[in-house]
Amino acid sequence: MRHRREAQYRVDHFSKKSGMQIKIEDVKKLEPSFLTSDESLAVHAGERLGREIVRNSITTPVVNTVAFFYKNSSELIHSKEKKIVCQEYTRYGSPTNMVLEEKISALEGAESTLVMASGMCASTVTLLALVPKGGHIVTTTDCYKETRMFIETFLPNMGITVTLIGITDIEGLQSVVNKHQVSMFFTESPTNPFLRCVDIKLVSEICHKRGTLVCIDGTIATPMNQKALALGADLVIQSATKYIGGHNDVLAGCISGSMKLVSEIRTMHNLLGGTLSPVNIFDPLMLSLHISNAAYLLIRGIKTMHLRVKQQNSTALRMAHVLEAHSKVSRVYYPGLLSHPEHHIAKRQMTGFGGLVTFEIDGDLKTTIKFIDSLKIPYIATSFGGCESIVDQPAARNWDVPREERLKYGLKDNLVRFSFGVEDFDDLRADILQALETIPTKTSLYSHQNGAVPTKTSL
Repeated sequence: MRHRREAQYRVDHFSKKSGMQIKIEDVKKLEPSFLTSDESLAVHAGERLGREIVRNSITTPVVNTVAFFYKNSSELIHSKEKKIVCQEYTRYGSPTNMVLEEKISALEGAESTLVMASGMCASTVTLLALVPKGGHIVTTTDCYKETRMFIETFLPNMGITVTLIGITDIEGLQSVVNKHQVSMFFTESPTNPFLRCVDIKLVSEICHKRGTLVCIDGTIATPMNQKALALGADLVIQSATKYIGGHNDVLAGCISGSMKLVSEIRTMHNLLGGTLSPVNIFDPLMLSLHISNAAYLLIRGIKTMHLRVKQQNSTALRMAHVLEAHSKVSRVYYPGLLSHPEHHIAKRQMTGFGGLVTFEIDGDLKTTIKFIDSLKIPYIATSFGGCESIVDQPAARNWDVPREERLKYGLKDNLVRFSFGVEDFDDLRADILQALETIPTKTSLYSHQNGAVPTKTSL
């Protein structure tokens, strides 16, 4: 059934050939019924069958065009009358982007997917399309800073009211959806950076009773570890820049869900732009082709996502245990640990716990900086999810934000977010342990304690 919906998607939105007609009766021939696992879908979905861009090439070609021609005026008119489906303009979709969208839909179990220029683009366009003027949105305090800023500062200018609740505040969610006509509950699971988990099935049941949409940002989980739509969510967002691309070389986002909802978002997206580029653009300053074929890079990256994520899941879980036992680490946040307050939820709705581990050094700002600067393998950078390990100190990254404001959201001076790549586990373990050895042992009146519930004040 899922693949039948994907095939129908091709008919509803795109043409198999530039400017060529699609016959509805041919759709059934495109169903890849032999693909039964995420691993196989990641490699072949959208490509093995039904692709008409040079059919005998193993990889999907990049279609270098911004527009598609009609054979005659009659074909143009028929396309506008919805009698046939034709490619028209790359901002509305392209054959390369279509393959990517079908591949992501197959992994998410979605009827439809729309790819965009970034994860933030996917979030903002979705909110603008589905939360009306005068509407009400509920989100959580622990989430990506830029998403929260857009919801808290931009949406109110459109007459949209906002309620922030704790990630596990089920009573608060029930109260607000009962008191208000809430358009959408928007959250992440796991969240960034504290990796808290929402019970997607439970919140979906609560929201749907009141006609409230549920949108989950599943970037940290990936569709390999978590199927938000199958758990009851209406929409799932991915920053494809992270694990889907997986190589720190492409910026993209996507939104997956029902045909109806994604079509509404697509209409808004076509007006606002933010199109994911499938093409190569000539750079006159470099006198060479500047590679911006984001869709092609994502198609390439997604084929190895299950291999990368499996390695990152394993490394992160093993290192979380190592860090939790270390005397110079005061707290570890990772849903795969028994000490995590939503471990029981994560265990139920995730097949792997992800490649991010957040923890607190048992020391102050300078001690934490010393630890980070002593690491040799990870890059000090903002992103996550790529082959290369990346380390991030939120206090330093948000240095332009007053400390009091950072602390409101739990961003302590000693907080570290570590994105594990695909390097050898023993090499990463040795590097982290040697970096911890460079910092002094802190003498404290408090005993060393891990877990998610704070027992002492931030330093």
